[in-house]
Amino acid sequence: MAVPDSPTPGPAAAPQACEISAANLPLCCPGENISLWNHHPRVYLPIEPAGEALCPYCGTRYLLSAAAL
Repeated sequence: MAVPDSPTPGPAAAPQACEISAANLPLCCPGENISLWNHHPRVYLPIEPAGEALCPYCGTRYLLSAAAL
């Protein structure tokens, strides 16, 4: 009996880049627009004064808009 080939995994999802305004502070990841099955533990990210932050779980890069600096 032949064993079927296992499926080839597809490419991993590339991390996103999101622009954040002052109205979105304090910044936390994941945001509210993420599907429940795709959640990781909520983490608050320090984005000021550098103007950018990287989520240690999903790799999403957050950039603070120039108007908020």
